[in-house]
Amino acid sequence: MTTTVKFDPWSAAFVAHPYDAYAELRAQGPATYFEATDQWLVPRYADVGALLRDRRLGRTYTHRFSHQEFGRPGPDPAHEPFHTLNDNGLLDLEAPDHTRIRRLVSKAFTPRMVESLRPTVRRLADELVDELLAAGGGDLIAAVAEPLPVAVIAEMLGIPESDRHLLRPWSADITGMFELNPTEETARRAVTASTEFSDYLRALIRDRRTAPGTDLISALIQAQEGSDALSEQEMVSTCVLLLNAGHEATVNTTGNGWWALFRNPAELARLRADVDGLLPTAVEELMRWDTPLQMFERWVLEDIEIGGVTVPRGAEVALLFGSANRDPDRFTAPDRLDLGRSDNPHITFGAGIHFCLGAPLARLELTESYGTLLRRAPGLHLVREPEWRPGYVIRGLEELLAEV
Repeated sequence: MTTTVKFDPWSAAFVAHPYDAYAELRAQGPATYFEATDQWLVPRYADVGALLRDRRLGRTYTHRFSHQEFGRPGPDPAHEPFHTLNDNGLLDLEAPDHTRIRRLVSKAFTPRMVESLRPTVRRLADELVDELLAAGGGDLIAAVAEPLPVAVIAEMLGIPESDRHLLRPWSADITGMFELNPTEETARRAVTASTEFSDYLRALIRDRRTAPGTDLISALIQAQEGSDALSEQEMVSTCVLLLNAGHEATVNTTGNGWWALFRNPAELARLRADVDGLLPTAVEELMRWDTPLQMFERWVLEDIEIGGVTVPRGAEVALLFGSANRDPDRFTAPDRLDLGRSDNPHITFGAGIHFCLGAPLARLELTESYGTLLRRAPGLHLVREPEWRPGYVIRGLEELLAEV
């Protein structure tokens, strides 16, 4: 059952089903000002895709303007540890810094490295499903969706198993700052987590400098182009981004995807009947149908027009990925879950220079996770309807109880 609601990212009803509101926004126009967050909402696929590639917008503006020149207040000095960590990551940098760091990171985080993780991902997925089967079921979020990407990223970074329990709480506290109008308590937790995680990684980097291994941190230390190399802060921010961006998105794509399958039993039966043949397109469709990252924000560096609507320099646009991925001007029957959908250029991983560096790893994890559950728990079924977490930007379930 769905309810038509206005755009209200703090409403539980909206978070549970934002798609009717998105349809209203798309019909209303190409860009709508939303006073509550001082942003321009951009809901249509063509506009979102174009603006992701438009260099008149940026994830930051400080590479071109001071805060005063841009008409924006500077960050609260008390939040400095969070901003130092976040602002040195690829997701929040613009050229030339973004270009340089992405080139160096790409030397370490290669497609070959990602593919080499497949046996590890498969083993971890099997172990988690073993425990789920032995228990007769459980919460798919806590039992499979969360521990798998955390374990994979921890293996990739070379984090000792005894320390891995620290990663998920750090990630959750830091990403709380990506929600709209975060509270001071949210900021306090993010600052604490940023400090603790940064200190932990700095110690790990020092260890790898003296005793290199085959992990990604060792590869990041060794990544060079001429005399250029990553600074320690750039390495720390890169590692945190890999955890936060990759982990949060994969967790929510797994949980949201299984909830989508349970709500569409004919499609679930279709997938179970042809796991090998249908799984690649099914993973893409599940990412499109219930997008884990609903909104991606950009600063307007020069006056622009969006479909005839003028948006001035200094404004912020909110690119609505969830709406763009359901736009009927681009997708046939966009509200229908079609696991065999072949024409599916969803923008779940973004576009342009900030296209997700971890997309191959996310696809690998999702394919192995879904595939293992589909093959080894063919009778998996829902116990009760789940509830959504209160966050809107990074949108996921509290839990997803199922029996085998």
